[in-house]
Formats: sequence, C-alpha cells, structure tokens
Amino acid sequence: MDLGAPLTAAHLLNAAAPLPVLVGPAVLDRIEQGRAYLRTVLADDERPVYGAKTGFGALVGFAGRPSEADQCDNTLAHLGAGQGPDLPLDIARAALLVRTWSLAQGLSGVSPHVVSALAAMFATTFVPAIPRYGSVGASGDLIPLAYAAQALRGRGHAYLDGVRMPAAEALAAAGLTPLELDGRDALALVNGTSVTTAATALALSSVRASHRASADLTCLLVDVLGADPGFLDPRLITAFGHPGATDVATRMRALLDGAHPSGDRALQEPYSIRCSPQLLGAAEDALRYVDGVVAADLGGVSDNPLFFPDDDLVAHGGNFFGQPAAFAADVLAMVTASLGNLAERQLDLLVDPSRNTGLPPMLAAGPGQQHGLQGVQLATTAFIAEIRRNVLPASTQSLSTNLRNQDVVPFGTQAALRAYDLAELLRLLCGSLALGLRQAVHVGGRRPTAPRCAALLDALADVIAPVDPDRPLDVDVRMAADVVTGQMW
Repeated sequence: MDLGAPLTAAHLLNAAAPLPVLVGPAVLDRIEQGRAYLRTVLADDERPVYGAKTGFGALVGFAGRPSEADQCDNTLAHLGAGQGPDLPLDIARAALLVRTWSLAQGLSGVSPHVVSALAAMFATTFVPAIPRYGSVGASGDLIPLAYAAQALRGRGHAYLDGVRMPAAEALAAAGLTPLELDGRDALALVNGTSVTTAATALALSSVRASHRASADLTCLLVDVLGADPGFLDPRLITAFGHPGATDVATRMRALLDGAHPSGDRALQEPYSIRCSPQLLGAAEDALRYVDGVVAADLGGVSDNPLFFPDDDLVAHGGNFFGQPAAFAADVLAMVTASLGNLAERQLDLLVDPSRNTGLPPMLAAGPGQQHGLQGVQLATTAFIAEIRRNVLPASTQSLSTNLRNQDVVPFGTQAALRAYDLAELLRLLCGSLALGLRQAVHVGGRRPTAPRCAALLDALADVIAPVDPDRPLDVDVRMAADVVTGQMW
C-alpha cells in the first residue's frame, strides 16, 4: 500500500501477512517539513511542547529529561505495565499500520526514519508482543503501543513467523535494525487510538461477513422448509420505511428467486423467519454507522500535540480520545448479539420436529441411536449466552484516572477488543446453522428450489459430509463458517 493514499479496512485485513508499504517522496517531504518545524519550536525556550520538554500526563507541569534519547525512555519505561495474554497478531499488525499512516501525515513532528522503519517492518512477519490489558483508550492506547515501540527498539518480546521470542532476536532474524527514537518520536508512537481503531475495523469486517451470511442462511432455511417468501414482498418492506431493511430484503429476494412454497407451512412463520428482513435491516443500518466511524478513524490523525508549520501552530488537544470508536464498537457488539440470537433461534426451529415440517428431532439420521445436531445446538446456546453476557456497553463505564487528568475516559479499547472476540462467536453461530441446514436436507428436508439457494447448499455439501453416523462436529462448524462468511459459493 502507498502511505500517500487513503487507508482502508481492506489494508488492515491484508496487514497480517507481509505487506509492501510505500513511503513516497511526497510523504517523506511532509514528514520532513513537520520535523523541521518541531526543531524550530524546540529551539524556542518560550514555547512549551508537551512530551518533548515536559513530563507526561498528570506530570506535565514538571520538566522532562534534558537528553532527547533519555526522554524516549522517560516516555516508554513507565508504560510497561500491561498484563494478560498477547493481543491477536492480526490486531497488533493492523494497529501499527494505522499508527504508521497517521504519522505519515506529517502532523506529528516525527522523524522520517521512524515511518520508513515501520514500513520496512511490514515487509516481514515481525509482530510486537502486546499485552491485552492496560489501555483506557483516553490518551490513546498508551500501554499497548508502548510495548509495540519497545519491541521495535529490540526490547521485550515479538513474534516472527508466528513464533514468540525476544524482540532483539526477532528483529535480527527479520533483517530489521532496532529503532532509534527521541522523546517526540516515542510519544507520537504511543499517543493514538490505533489499537482501538484496528480492533474495531477487524471486528466490523467479520460481523459484516456474518451479517451477509445470516441473510443467505435465512433464505436457505426458508427454501429447505418450504416456507412462503411473501414476507419479503417489496411493497411490504417499502412501507416499513427503513433503508437497511429495503436493501437486505432486495438481496434476500434475489437469493430466493425461483423458490416455490411447499404449502405445508402455517400462514405466518415464526418471527425468526418472518421478521428477519426487519432485524437484519436494522443491523445493516447500525453497521453503516460503524462503517462511517471506522472510515473517519482511518482517515484521521490521532496524536497530541499536532504541528502545523504553515500556521506556526503547535496545537495541544484531545485527538487521542477514542470516544467515536468506543460508541461504534459498542453498537457492533449489540448487532452481534441480535444476529447471534437470530441464528441460534433459527437452528432451534430447524432441529424441533414440531416446527420443522416433520424432520427428525435434532436432525438425527436415527434418533436415539444417533444424535445429529444435539451437541452443536448445546454449543450454540453457550455461544449466545457468552455474547449476551458481554454486551454491556464499555463506553458508558468512564472512570477517572491519572490524578484526574484523565477524568473522563471512553474505554474504546475494551469495547473494540470485546467486539473482535464476539465477532468470532457470531461466525461460529453462522457455521452451526449452516451445518444444520446441510444436515436437514440429508434427513428429509427438501432440496432448495431456488437456484442460488441450491448453490449454497451444494457448496456446504462439497466440504461437509452428512452427519451419519454421529461424529465430532467442531471442525465441521468451522468449515461451514468459512463457506458462508467467505462467500465460497
């Protein structure tokens, strides 16, 4: 990718693997201009610059260390307080790509070699080891990004080719040189919401894939059961008045084109079928809001202070405050819970002989001698319970810290990482429902009459054998999730 072009969520998805990152002449020029301006400001004893001449956070009223190299250590050492398991490697790499793009805008006064070194890192499999817990997302993701900066300096730990080792060893094996930083460089690396933004963006991508899969699987359920798709009538949906529902219903009608109702179902289906376009449409409207927040975060500069040479301005403020992503990630978690609930209820309908048009209980090929989807349904109950338990909004949990300097905090990091975790559970719920639909046809459900629904069933059948006899189904659920969320059909 080119740091002179807009950063997109697709770039973050690609950052987990080696990724060429171009630092073009125009990018270097604006970084150098910002750095030269910083030098001018630092030479003026009358102009305060937070973090370059001062202590940090609540200690801003005290002078920092006189040596620039020492000021780097002054920035990073006290932030080595993270705990818990390491962040997933895709989040760590994506976070550094967000940070690199922000620094490349030339407003942070960072040294050009810092951006060049970060770009070089992306061509390798190097990943800093970053502990999960420690950020409140208020003055940026200070603690996790400090671990990233230290790893780039050869301190702490890192991964190379997925193997955890001392960071100095990983740098050497990757052919990278330990990064040299002064105080401003160090602060610029940590004083942004890049972990929060990256985790929210990756979670959004996963939830969007599951949202599409949920609409597709609902259509397959309708066709396999022989239900009447009249609940998708465009006149009905248009009267509802919500754009998300209109768009989702249009997609579902296209998938069900050619479907023929069996005539064996009741006049009105359960809400998990009949109200699906309204539920999925509301989710679409909410996801569009999250789309906008993520796009703004990826296109913005998250740091403090910012340097504007043309205006001779050093602007001290709060562009490191992750409230937008905190709200967005909380919305994402709520969407995940509703989509997960829909998938779990649809699977419950599918395995129940009183509601599935006479298919055997638990879709077992020989009930009693076999148990079909019984274990899978138990697991889905656990998945949705875990999602529900974690949906409490993080963005409303503000706690004052840092001697009341950070007297309001967004907790965006917690919201984003939670959304990332729940997105994987939603994916597994979609895989569980997909496996159930594949099995339903094996035990007597009709083959879909809509060509596109039949194609989805065939894609599942190509990789998943019928459950006959019983076998462990954990791998099958994951394979089914890959098919439906990856649109491999």
